[in-house]
Amino acid sequence: MGTHASILLINKRSGLTSFSSLNAIKRTVDPKVGHAGTLDKFAEGLLVVLTGSMTKLNVLFSTMDKSYRATIRFGCETDTLDPEGEVIAKADLPSLDTIISTIPTFLGEIMQAPPLYSALHIQGKRASDIARSGKQVEMAQRPVTVYDFTLISYEQGVLVADIHVSKGTYIRSLARDLGLACGSRAYLEALQRTSIGPFRLTESVDANDKDALLNAMKHTDAYLARVPSVSIFEVPDDQLFRLANGSFPTSLREVRHSNQEVYGALYSRDGVLRAVADMQKGQLIAQVHPYQRGRVE
Repeated sequence: MGTHASILLINKRSGLTSFSSLNAIKRTVDPKVGHAGTLDKFAEGLLVVLTGSMTKLNVLFSTMDKSYRATIRFGCETDTLDPEGEVIAKADLPSLDTIISTIPTFLGEIMQAPPLYSALHIQGKRASDIARSGKQVEMAQRPVTVYDFTLISYEQGVLVADIHVSKGTYIRSLARDLGLACGSRAYLEALQRTSIGPFRLTESVDANDKDALLNAMKHTDAYLARVPSVSIFEVPDDQLFRLANGSFPTSLREVRHSNQEVYGALYSRDGVLRAVADMQKGQLIAQVHPYQRGRVE
């Protein structure tokens, strides 16, 4: 196939890295692929995948809040805070009453230290690489927001909960801190991402299902229109050549206004998405289907 610019909702399988889960998409859709918001290898669920020129739109998705179904095991903590790490501490299991009374202390804006084993960079090096070398790393706390933390079940030291958080929140850190706050220890045993902003896991497709993947590409325009920070504009015919040369149009007609407008999806009158622009800076971010003079489309 040729190159295709698209926004795809993919259901990542547990046991695959976010990067390796893109291989099938590279073969089927476009060799140029990126994802907006990584998932740990042990985790599964929703990935927003961008292909072709859409890979430049990561900024549109990076600030979105996320929801998860988390499985937290109490009684021990691992160095990685997930099931793949080594146990570094053990403690008694907390009672259900203790957990129920402690969860509200994690709602709203809280200070959180990211996991030692993470992709965050410290002085140019990944925190996880520093940790594996045996050096001590102090992870600075930062503010994150927990919008909702709903307990689903608690049996034999295993808590299942639905958690809705702001960008930059680590559920592994939340598991660790909840364990400590309950007078115990804990790590994240399993994780499923159920939403990113307005996008839901129930809408996603398997990256290895070629037919589903090709069909999903048709939803790109609709997905872009659902991004809260995107307004939709029509580009006059006399501005299309300017657009193709990478210049911001001198005139546009607004078709749909977003109250959170930062970006614009720029369409030609025939309904073809031509570009995405930063409306505040007056700059094009991505050219999707550039118009060429004399070209028949």
